Amino acid sequence: MATTPDAMSRDLSRHLAELRGRAQRLSPLDIHARMDAIRDLAAREGHDGLAELARRSAQLALLPGCRIATAQCLAHVDDALAATSAQHRQAVLASVAVRLH
Repeated sequence: MATTPDAMSRDLSRHLAELRGRAQRLSPLDIHARMDAIRDLAAREGHDGLAELARRSAQLALLPGCRIATAQCLAHVDDALAATSAQHRQAVLASVAVRLH
């Protein structure tokens, strides 16, 4: 699905909203699977910063404290979505992904 330069796709937004609403009730394996699906979709749509953040968050989902890590990831995604341009959004996501390494 094509996206405008300043907007995430509906599918990607829907996956993020679903995870945000259910993360506290999901098992670590379910969180991992959902973050990996978000990573795959983001990568296919060219949202490299979000793909990297989701990749790292999927890894963290398998460690103790996964609910905190998932909540922090989603908060950073919210910050990126509030960005005023696609370049700013990518910069926010990339800087978070680098810090998580």
